[in-house]
Amino acid sequence: MNKLKTIDMVHIALFSALMAICSWISIPATIPFTMQTFGVFMSVLLLGGYKGTLAILVYILLGAIGIPVFAGFSGGLSSLFGAAGGYIIGFLFSGLSMWMIEKHFGNSPIVQVISMLVGLIVCYVFGTVWFMIVYGSHNVLLVLGWCVFPFIVPDLLKIALAFVMSNRLQKFI
Repeated sequence: MNKLKTIDMVHIALFSALMAICSWISIPATIPFTMQTFGVFMSVLLLGGYKGTLAILVYILLGAIGIPVFAGFSGGLSSLFGAAGGYIIGFLFSGLSMWMIEKHFGNSPIVQVISMLVGLIVCYVFGTVWFMIVYGSHNVLLVLGWCVFPFIVPDLLKIALAFVMSNRLQKFI
């Protein structure tokens, strides 16, 4: 088990705050357009899989106890059990999948991009299934049309931005 140093805990806290700030950069919709996935990707890329995933977990726990860290300055269990809750929980599994890919394949640039793409797909799966449960919908294509298709291009841009920024910022972490 990894022992966390004080600097690690500070980094985890800072990246949890980054995810909150990214969630507040939002275009309202049923599933809001936010920069949260960018914050998730930056956390794992810059802190590594273990600490990055811990930062995601701290972010989710802060929101779960009611601190307004989610999109639209929301928080609480109602946010996690609402329409977008599966995507928020999906962030944790995105981080875990990115961590596993990093652990098994290293962190070369191509592996970083692939891990973010896999992490995004994992988040889409969790969020879409959750959305279908919340709304009682069985029409997968309809739900994908609401919850995934409109987000693909913006999320690919966030992956590109996270990749470029993390490579430039790595020397400072």
